[in-house]
Amino acid sequence: MRTVQVRIEGRVQGVGYRLWTQRTAVGLGLRGWVRNRRDGSVEAVFQGEEADVAAMIAACKDGPRAAQVATVNVLADGAGAFTGFEVRETA
Repeated sequence: MRTVQVRIEGRVQGVGYRLWTQRTAVGLGLRGWVRNRRDGSVEAVFQGEEADVAAMIAACKDGPRAAQVATVNVLADGAGAFTGFEVRETA
């Protein structure tokens, strides 16, 4: 089991990135959350099997069709207990 916090930068707001992230994460069986940040980035926490988390991080580098991802940074490996995958309010 792995838990990571990531920040995605580029043209990632206003393009359906959060909904895409939620759908993709749920499809991979991941738990966690995603939210927009006031600085224009998207932040997310992914929790699940190592290979599924790695696949999600790789998918974030492309994102939805309208996105233009500049960087995907893994900010921290961590812990926590999540029961599903939610879209959170902007922070």
